Amino acid sequence: MKVAYWPGCVSRGFTPELHGSMAKVAPLLDIELIELDRASCCGAGVIAEHNQELADTLNARTFALAQRTDGELMMNICSTCQGAQSECQERLDANTEYRGQVNANLSDEGLRYEKGLTNKNLLWLLVENIGLDALKAKVSRPLSDLKVGPFYGCYIVRPVDRLAIDDEHPRDRYLHWVIEALGGTVIDYAGVYKCCGFPIITMNKEASLKQAGRHLGDALDAEADCLVVPCPLCHLNLDLQQPVAAKVVGRDLGMPVLHLPQLVGLALGLSPKELGMNKHIVKPMSVIDWSTSVVASAAA
Repeated sequence: MKVAYWPGCVSRGFTPELHGSMAKVAPLLDIELIELDRASCCGAGVIAEHNQELADTLNARTFALAQRTDGELMMNICSTCQGAQSECQERLDANTEYRGQVNANLSDEGLRYEKGLTNKNLLWLLVENIGLDALKAKVSRPLSDLKVGPFYGCYIVRPVDRLAIDDEHPRDRYLHWVIEALGGTVIDYAGVYKCCGFPIITMNKEASLKQAGRHLGDALDAEADCLVVPCPLCHLNLDLQQPVAAKVVGRDLGMPVLHLPQLVGLALGLSPKELGMNKHIVKPMSVIDWSTSVVASAAA
C-alpha cells in the first residue's frame, strides 16, 4: 500500500523516535511511505484562531501535495494533525467558492486541492485498511504479558461527526482493538479519553501538569505497564513533562509512554533500541524487564 505520508512537525523535532519508528515499521506492514517533505505545519488549531484562511491554505497545500503522489490516501501519525486537518478539510469541501479562494493562494506554486482526499491517522489505517486479522498475522512476538493503557487524547475522538465516528466506524475503540491484536492486555482507567493538558501548558502550566500527572497516576493505580498514544503532543506532556508532573501531583510515577508505531514495532519483532525507546525521558527499558516479563527475547 502506498500512502502520501505527513509525519507532522513534532515527530521530526521533539519526538524523532516517532518518525524513526514509523520508518522501520512501515515495510513490516507492507506500507510504502511517500513523504510529503515540502509540507508545512498543520497549525494545530492555533493559526486558525488568528487567521483561518492562512491555516486552511497551509493545509490545502499539504492536501494538494498528497494528491500529486500515487498514494492511495494520505496518512499522518499525529492526532492533533488529524483533528486540525479534518476541520480544515470540512470547510474546504463544504464551500466551493471558499475552496477556490484558498486554491488561488496556491496558484503561484501550481498547486490545487480537489475535494475528496482521504486523510487517516495510522491508527485508523491499521484497522480499516490493513485490518485487525492481517495485523495479527504479522505479529512475530505477541505482547502477551504487557498491560497497556490506551490514551486517545482529544483530537482523534472529538468532535465525533467531523471524525466520522459511528456504529460502522467506532474509531474511539480502535486503540483498544490494536492493543489486543498485538497480544497485549488493555487496561482501562479514568484518563483514557481525557485531554493530556498540553494545549494549556503555556497558559496554565500547573493545571496542565496536574492533568498529565493525574492520568499517569490513574494508569499506574490500574496496574498498567505503559501507556500508548497516537499523538506526539500527548507524548510530550505525558513523557517529557512527567518528572515535573510527578512533583505537581506529589507522587512517584515512572510510567513509560509509547508511540503507537513503537508498540506495533515491538510486536512485529523490532527491539526497543531500534524503535528509539532510549530517547524517552521515562526509559521503557529501565522500568520494564522487556527480556523476560513482557516480550520474550526483546533486546534492550
